[in-house]
Amino acid sequence: MANEVTSSVISELYTNIVQAALYTYSEATVVRPLCRNYDMRGTPGLVSTVPKFPAISASSLTENTDITANTAFNTTEATMTAQEYGAKLLLTDVAKEASKEDISAAIGRQLGDAMAVQADSALTALFPSFSQRVGAAGDDVTVETIFKAIATLRNNNAQGQVNVVLHPYSAFALKKQLTQAGNTNLSSLSDVGNQALRSGFLGQIGGANVFEATTVGKDTNDSTSGTGNYVGLAFTQDAMGFMIKRDVRIEIERDASLRAEEIVGSMSFGTAELFDAYGVGIVGNATLS
Repeated sequence: MANEVTSSVISELYTNIVQAALYTYSEATVVRPLCRNYDMRGTPGLVSTVPKFPAISASSLTENTDITANTAFNTTEATMTAQEYGAKLLLTDVAKEASKEDISAAIGRQLGDAMAVQADSALTALFPSFSQRVGAAGDDVTVETIFKAIATLRNNNAQGQVNVVLHPYSAFALKKQLTQAGNTNLSSLSDVGNQALRSGFLGQIGGANVFEATTVGKDTNDSTSGTGNYVGLAFTQDAMGFMIKRDVRIEIERDASLRAEEIVGSMSFGTAELFDAYGVGIVGNATLS
């Protein structure tokens, strides 16, 4: 079976020349902390319903005159249904006993990290569904693209901190512009450009925090150019919701007859788009150029 960890598949961990093990970790959760989080741990049910309140407009009044017109206040709702995610590996006694490293702990860390990445992937999968977009198919993401996204959000009265999440290829194009890549004269770089050149972290552009995540996917809503473009997102906290039903759980079960341990990682959560106007898709070229 493909999920078995036997002595033959981890021989690198117990050879005499091994000094230390190197583990491949995926990036930590990026998007989940930036959206609206709901905690349903210990609460009956698998569905979380979030009321969406409409905006209210005020009008001018005349002194000594009653307000005769009522203002409509029709709420809508968004629902998030918990889905269970998980993975299992089988670690044989021979593999465990032969390894110089704590292979059980290493597998547990990897499973937990996989669950965290799955949570981010479910959120970034919502990016192409937002109706408003900036950028064009085949174009690089530029500072102007980010400014347009921020302006669109502010025009929609999106409140709070604006965050931008881009695929690394889109972020590369942005860094390239900020650092004037290819220029021999770098004396006129902006503060953000200098920061990107020193550390690779974009920081803030136009007041928006800019992040990059490999979980950002391609444009699933465009059959013509979808395979050639990533869709990032500029958004405020209320654009998306993340409902946690059961947080990451790592369990080990002994299988005596098989002389092995089953290591299982699982979690349960749901996601949903909350306010369409509070998210703006950012279309970027899917090639590194």
